[in-house]
Amino acid sequence: MKWFRRRKAEDVTPTHLPNAEEAAQRFWERWFELVPVVSAALGDGEPHRVEDELKDLVQALHPDLMFSLEQGHMAIYALVITGQEDPRLRPYTDAWIKAAPPSDMVWEFHDSVPPVPDPTEVIVNLGEVRMRLGDYRVVAQVDGDVVDVAVYHPALAELSDQQRQTMTFLPLDVTLGERLAGERLRRVETAQLEPEGTISLLELRSLVRELAGVSDG
Repeated sequence: MKWFRRRKAEDVTPTHLPNAEEAAQRFWERWFELVPVVSAALGDGEPHRVEDELKDLVQALHPDLMFSLEQGHMAIYALVITGQEDPRLRPYTDAWIKAAPPSDMVWEFHDSVPPVPDPTEVIVNLGEVRMRLGDYRVVAQVDGDVVDVAVYHPALAELSDQQRQTMTFLPLDVTLGERLAGERLRRVETAQLEPEGTISLLELRSLVRELAGVSDG
């Protein structure tokens, strides 16, 4: 899993259309032209060949959106475009997913980060720091229908502030899915030292899904 943020503001001139439906239509027109090249690059194990083209494509939809290329759940590849639950961006992701083509054997599309079947098998490399999500521990405190969490990983102390923030929220998103995390997690903190009474990410998933009345099967 590799997430791509937009380029710095000084590096680009915003070109997205103010009308979300028109922006989505333009995106898919360009996607169909680009997808053979994207599929070929991924098939060769060289996604860097198309990173700039995809950044420009998403930039044109809206410059504040993030995207990732992932292994699909039902298809070979998945394209995820997310506004990270920012209400300003919801019209763009809604229009984008509404206009998306049906999933096929090669591509599927998501407008929020879907949960990974087993997040404990995911490894994220940040420069020289290698973080196995299975090593995360979480303290979860239920308050009514929401949960406050403190997140701990021994490598978080080695990261920059921005990396630490990303790697505090990312394991929660890939464990619960971005939508469920946004709905049910209230306060999220980074624990400097491993707290007592921690649970695993999979145990957190079961807890939050039970709270939300979502099947854990």
